[in-house]
Amino acid sequence: MLDFDTPTSAIKDLTGDYQLDIAHTRLGFVARHAMVTKVRGSFHDFEGSAHLDVADPSKSSAELTIQVASIDTGQEQRDGHLRTNDFFDAENYPQISFKSTSAEQVDDGTFRLSGDLTIKDTTKPITIDFEHTGSAQDPYGNMRAGFEGQATVNRKDWGLNYNAALETGGFLVSDRIVLEFDVSAIKLIPTS
Repeated sequence: MLDFDTPTSAIKDLTGDYQLDIAHTRLGFVARHAMVTKVRGSFHDFEGSAHLDVADPSKSSAELTIQVASIDTGQEQRDGHLRTNDFFDAENYPQISFKSTSAEQVDDGTFRLSGDLTIKDTTKPITIDFEHTGSAQDPYGNMRAGFEGQATVNRKDWGLNYNAALETGGFLVSDRIVLEFDVSAIKLIPTS
């Protein structure tokens, strides 16, 4: 019987260059709404690449570009508001980008990636801990690696300042945002 919760091969197989598989990767976020519930969203249009070096994790790197207009929280009116200059200002700042500045292995299955996150032409450092969730060769011959990670940021650090006070106290949207990464990456075949 297959165990779908167990990684499929050792981390030693991971060294190489990768491209994100958009169809099987989720780049999401969670914000508290009206102090009582959480709103989850994600971006659907993005591209990213990574170089993984298991022997020397400090040589690993990653880059990511997200199209802001692809934001989706499951509610069209809210998504439209998030695209305005109250939040992301997608018309003037159509992309969010991340470029790593350092990487390290924390333990057997956890890697820490630090880098620069740019939103609305403001660049701030963030650190994301990623857990290796498995690697396998798919039915098409592609070597895949999976990682899950998250980081907590303050949206106001990037100029996403809009809010509204609630009559009962507190605010409509939390400053604290949890970024979520569920990554499936395909290993590129060297062309030499």
